[in-house]
Amino acid sequence: MKKVLFTANLDSFFMKFLIPQLKYYKEKGYEVHIASKSQGINIPYCDKKYDVCFTRSIKIKDIINSYKKIKEILQENEYELISCHTPFGAAIPRLAISRIKNFKTKVIYTAHGFHFYKGAPLINWLIYYPMEKYLSKYTTSIITINDEDYNFASKKMKCKVYKIHGIGISKEKFDIKISNDEKKQLYSELSINKNNFVMIFPGELNNNKNQKLLIDTVKILKNRIPELILLLPGYDLLNGKLQEYAKKHSVDDYIRFLGYRKDIPQLLRISNVALSSSKREGLPINIIEAMYVGVPIVATNCRGNRDLIKNGKNGYLVDSYKADEFAEKIYNIYTNKNKTKRFIDINQKEVNKYMLDSVLKEIIKIYEG
Repeated sequence: MKKVLFTANLDSFFMKFLIPQLKYYKEKGYEVHIASKSQGINIPYCDKKYDVCFTRSIKIKDIINSYKKIKEILQENEYELISCHTPFGAAIPRLAISRIKNFKTKVIYTAHGFHFYKGAPLINWLIYYPMEKYLSKYTTSIITINDEDYNFASKKMKCKVYKIHGIGISKEKFDIKISNDEKKQLYSELSINKNNFVMIFPGELNNNKNQKLLIDTVKILKNRIPELILLLPGYDLLNGKLQEYAKKHSVDDYIRFLGYRKDIPQLLRISNVALSSSKREGLPINIIEAMYVGVPIVATNCRGNRDLIKNGKNGYLVDSYKADEFAEKIYNIYTNKNKTKRFIDINQKEVNKYMLDSVLKEIIKIYEG
């Protein structure tokens, strides 16, 4: 039986992004193997699971251990395809491949956003760029998901480079209707009402997502937009620092820190505007989801965001990381209903190429080309 191997840093990465690809190969009759750090998750469409701790930082001991383990796996199995994801989940298998003589398996690395990018810290360029350039010699193809990464990799990497439209979102997940009773229940849970002007930014609370900018924006807008509310669903990786910051600036009553949520489609459907304050993105799912649902968008002008939003055409981009400029764009959404409708109409036409069915066809064409 033919075998394929998928690698990434954590089990949860497969659950979030790779299930359709696993399903495709399983249904094609392949034996599907996975290598990642186990989190006790039962991953569907997986025939064999290898617990490999691909480090998320430069830890020599972890790198050596994962290198030895993945090299052993590669030497024990004959794979038709190796699909690599996440920086170290892709780098360490390719490093092992570079030390195996006459290795002929197709190796494809999907870069969900290079750690080196315009404006990235110098240390990122010193570590990640030389690593990726060297390992590209042992890579059949690199798949990118935004223009900046594609344009750079096409010139600098030593293998074929492709660009696809992200990882895709499922129509079934977002084609939902919320009854009036369900809305009332959600309003009650969130302590909001139908008269609130609701803003939302789904994503982990972390420094890159930069939610502090949105808290500063709320401070400016709270007296300009009546009954303003900001929803922030997502794991808190900052251990309550943003909640403290919001309280310190007397805007905690306007913000709902929701933690991890499984009802993002429902939350989007009760929101008036979707936001992204990120410093960098690959190709942000939260913006694609907002495009599909029909929520106008204001986002920072960073890699990934600007691939989806063209300023003034289908949303607003904020060039600086200044709260007053962010607030002004949101206020334009609040006051200009006709322009907002044009944004939504354009997005709902554009979003089809980012849907799962379309993206999966792009991926499989590269895998099997």
